[in-house]
Amino acid sequence: MKLAILSRNTKLYSTRRLVEAARDRGHSVRVLDPLRCYMRIASDGFQMHYKGREIAGYHAVIPRIGASVTRYGSAVLRQFELMDSYSPNTSDAILRARDKLRSHQLLAAQGIGLPATVFGDNPDDTADLLSMLGPPPHVIKLNEGTQGAGVMLTEKLSASKGVIEALRGLYANFLVQEFVAEAKGADLRCFVVGGKVVAAMKRQAPKGDFRSNLHRGGTAKGVRASAAEQDVAVRAAQVLGLGVAGVDLIRSARGPLVLEVNASPGLEGIEEASGVDVAIEIVDYVAGRVREKPARRLAARR
Repeated sequence: MKLAILSRNTKLYSTRRLVEAARDRGHSVRVLDPLRCYMRIASDGFQMHYKGREIAGYHAVIPRIGASVTRYGSAVLRQFELMDSYSPNTSDAILRARDKLRSHQLLAAQGIGLPATVFGDNPDDTADLLSMLGPPPHVIKLNEGTQGAGVMLTEKLSASKGVIEALRGLYANFLVQEFVAEAKGADLRCFVVGGKVVAAMKRQAPKGDFRSNLHRGGTAKGVRASAAEQDVAVRAAQVLGLGVAGVDLIRSARGPLVLEVNASPGLEGIEEASGVDVAIEIVDYVAGRVREKPARRLAARR
């Protein structure tokens, strides 16, 4: 298999591990910075260049597109798709997952449990908006924040109103959610590859914080997700169209609730905590899908 990995930094742990796994399996692999890819789009065909040379013929592309380059990175991935490369996460699926409001709407429409969430635009509606959610504490999240950035906890109604007013003054898009106290600052990251949970870890927020992200000082240990948790994680990834996803859940009195579905989940924390070679799982899944491609085309024509 001729494989491309879209990543801005070859030294990142996740990128490195995917390259190692691909080479261990005997595949040809190259890391491409999506911002150095540029495209020709015409009715007679699609073309891509990278650093002055044409690139083509990749059987598959694994996207490691950061949030800051979502728009251009997804356009590059779409170009690869139009040039007949397979990706476990399509450009449209990545865009769905990156938009918290959109992804919450899609998940809720399929009956997947979520913390109650409200969203509004007009300052005149703030009081009624918060009344739809219920009393504080409230969790306020920027719509496109990552790794715990842009996530705030407000314990009083006046604080919720103040933060909302400030964010609206900055023209920021955000959501407001219920705070699930029984989670006790912990969440569960389920790593989904090809419709199954291949690894899971429980993350615990540091003392004095409620965010369990490892980038925020949280700690992690490998766990086995329950059957219900695995089912919710797999369904959430499928609803958004993701073959590879990190699904963050919290354990609540009413069952597992989805906090977020990450389309470009990091490998370092999950591999260290669980002991699972997640990179190999991803590469093997992608290679399997590439081998199945002629059969899928034949079935589509019938």
